[in-house]
Amino acid sequence: MGKAKQTRKFAIAKKIISPKDTRVQKNAEAAKAKVLAKKEKEEKPRHVEQANSALFFQYNEQLGPPYHVLIDTNFINFSIRKKLDIVRAMMDCLLAKCIPCITNCVMAELEKLGGKYKIALRLAKDPRFQRVPCNCKGNYADDCLTNMVKQWKCYIVATCDKELRGRIRKIPGVPCMYISGYKYTVERMPEAFGAPR
Repeated sequence: MGKAKQTRKFAIAKKIISPKDTRVQKNAEAAKAKVLAKKEKEEKPRHVEQANSALFFQYNEQLGPPYHVLIDTNFINFSIRKKLDIVRAMMDCLLAKCIPCITNCVMAELEKLGGKYKIALRLAKDPRFQRVPCNCKGNYADDCLTNMVKQWKCYIVATCDKELRGRIRKIPGVPCMYISGYKYTVERMPEAFGAPR
């Protein structure tokens, strides 16, 4: 059997989208908007955050005894599990007087957790613990603690949450306290007894 002949059709042009088509107009408008946004961005002055005056390179000069320690919910829970007295263990770790501080968001989180954590709530209401008012709209404790530390660099953050510790590490000059074994340990404070060597 022979090959079927393919005859070329005569005078057929390629189909072209008309310039008035909506698809073409949308693309042109999007390109114009992109160019305008780029131009605005170049003309606008950049906002550079002012460096904190308390920091001398990575060293925080506002930290000094008595240390103010912001406590997270899970830090209280793990301290109870490991049978550690919070104030005494902090003093053993930092070798100085410590004032544990609790924000309103952490207290709200402890109250939300219910009866399972009533010992932690009772411990948080101890008169040795200082209440720090925070003007947060929500009750998410991790965001509250990071905002407090960004505003005032005079706190040490005590938490066992790895995600929160990662967020705190990104803020320069703020030490982080956590539980390792049956004692407290502090990151980024070389003069502390519990600091990793």
